[in-house]
Amino acid sequence: MAAIAHQSPRLMRLPEVSALVGFKRTHIYDLMAEGRFPKARRIGVRAVAWDSREVEQWVADRLEGSK
Repeated sequence: MAAIAHQSPRLMRLPEVSALVGFKRTHIYDLMAEGRFPKARRIGVRAVAWDSREVEQWVADRLEGSK
């Protein structure tokens, strides 16, 4: 696992996650269902968000694996 700079956690909503990883909603949810992407957390009745550290670590791991 690649180490990333320690950052304060924050909640990321779907548009930001999608922009960061380059995947559309459907693919993100497919990866989550397969256990290959960080799980979203319910933050309201009709709202979910991702832990920024988990998503950023997921991206870092993909970049590390591409070397």
